[in-house]
Amino acid sequence: MKAAVVTQNGVEIRDVPAPEPQASQVLVRVRACGLNRADLAVAAGHAHGAVGGAGTIVGMEFAGEVAEVGAHVTHVKPGDRVMASGAAAYAEYAVADRGRVHLLPTDRMGFEEAATLPIALQTMHNALVTVGGLAKGESVLIQGASSGVGIMGMQIARHMGAGYVIGSSTHTARRARLTDWGADMTVDTLDPAWPDQVVAATEGKGVHLIIDQVSASVANGNLKAARVLGRIVNVGRLGGAKGEFDYDLHAMKRIAYTGVTFRTRSVDEVREINRLMRDDLWEAIAAGKLKLPLDSTFALDDVAAALAYMKANNHFGKVVLKV
Repeated sequence: MKAAVVTQNGVEIRDVPAPEPQASQVLVRVRACGLNRADLAVAAGHAHGAVGGAGTIVGMEFAGEVAEVGAHVTHVKPGDRVMASGAAAYAEYAVADRGRVHLLPTDRMGFEEAATLPIALQTMHNALVTVGGLAKGESVLIQGASSGVGIMGMQIARHMGAGYVIGSSTHTARRARLTDWGADMTVDTLDPAWPDQVVAATEGKGVHLIIDQVSASVANGNLKAARVLGRIVNVGRLGGAKGEFDYDLHAMKRIAYTGVTFRTRSVDEVREINRLMRDDLWEAIAAGKLKLPLDSTFALDDVAAALAYMKANNHFGKVVLKV
């Protein structure tokens, strides 16, 4: 099969053996796969969790038809149209654990649209609802809201009953589009006054919950923008993995600060994360209430150009490879 493989010369299309599903896995004939920020690190030869290095097939999410199922898989069968999260997605065939594989919620959903969803859905439902404990009527700030995951986060927050949703982006044009995707208000975190703007918009109290995909560059701003007994869930580190942190302000506000990653979660934990997500969101997805803007589509053979386009950071929403 054809696959996008990390080599000494960058990511190249190579012919490699197709994977074989284990007992609890599903083999999918991939028709489309979504690009994610972590793919850039893997494409550059770095490790991301258990994957990385020369010979690695890039990619984390995909959609297509079930080709084969393992002996312990009962909820899908060959020929079913599915979406999934799993390693080695940029290929003609990919495998995923049964708990990460979802039947497409409607016959109207195409593979390119489906390929944009798995990572964003499982990441943001877990961050907002399971870890973040979002309650109806609470205020939410999504840092890095113009990314695909961020755009989905604003929509999930709204769907789950958030009272006020704020999205951040340092890009003027992308920030202007956030109100079309669930934001009541937007902030530019390059403006030093952004925490004051958030506090003012929340009746002088600050937000209940911050989902942070940026980290270091906004860490102390988050502490200022959060209310007493607020919660911060650290999802990503686009603004740096290390930086200043005002421990006294953190203590004064008694803020609950939690870091999350799928890299250290067990198979059972990830299955439960996806089950809870489906329970809360699948009807809304089927109804078209939760979706992501598709910025650009590239052919698998043009994977290098697709990765370069994403790295340039001029897109809004998702970039997809068509296989």
